[in-house]
Amino acid sequence: MSEIFLNYRTGDGNETAALLDQALKTRFGEDAVFFAGNSIRPGEPFPPALLTHVRRCEVLLAVIGPDWAGHPALRKETDWVRTELLEARRCGVHIVPVLKGRRMERLDAGTLPPELEWLADLNSLRVDSQSHQRDVRTIGDEVAQLVPRLAERDSQAGQTAAEERQQGRTHNSVSGGNSGFSLQSGEVGQIGTIITGPTGPVHTGSGTQNNHTHRPHLSGDGAAYVAGDNHGGISHRFGRTERDEADGR
Repeated sequence: MSEIFLNYRTGDGNETAALLDQALKTRFGEDAVFFAGNSIRPGEPFPPALLTHVRRCEVLLAVIGPDWAGHPALRKETDWVRTELLEARRCGVHIVPVLKGRRMERLDAGTLPPELEWLADLNSLRVDSQSHQRDVRTIGDEVAQLVPRLAERDSQAGQTAAEERQQGRTHNSVSGGNSGFSLQSGEVGQIGTIITGPTGPVHTGSGTQNNHTHRPHLSGDGAAYVAGDNHGGISHRFGRTERDEADGR
């Protein structure tokens, strides 16, 4: 049974409820949240499903928009938003009002039906469109503190995310008779660099390659070493030429 129950009124909070549903399921698991919009299966009786999940949840998040308190249905005993709240309170469920938008003021007991005046005394959280990522994260943090089982799931999810991020980094493997050195830095997704059997320095990536330790040692006539771009030519001269003899060289 889901630990989190989303209470909302269609047309005054269903978008925020859908946002919470997606974010909290991503964080705590698909079965952690009951959202009537997609948690009740086709053909399943609606009223019993709502009451069963309300009674067995740990936290009820009541999404409250600007027209919530003044909605006429809230004064009717047949209203499901009202029924869910009253049933959750009767069963000792932890209820958290979630205010929609930064301009939404805290509930005023004078604007509520007598049966729901206690809602105005509850500390509330908020979700605003301009800070929804931070706001949803805060709500998740609070829920995790209220429900130990969700805190355990949250810890496992965080560890899994860290492992996935680590897998996205570069993994180097050097095998064979490497008598020089190999160097790779940066991230290349999940593709690593495999070097087998090099006999000299290896450099992958961009930038200048400076191998002070492994500079070539040249000896003998005609040896040539070119570093960088060669825009001219290379010529070698061996022994004495006729011109050298004429010049007395």
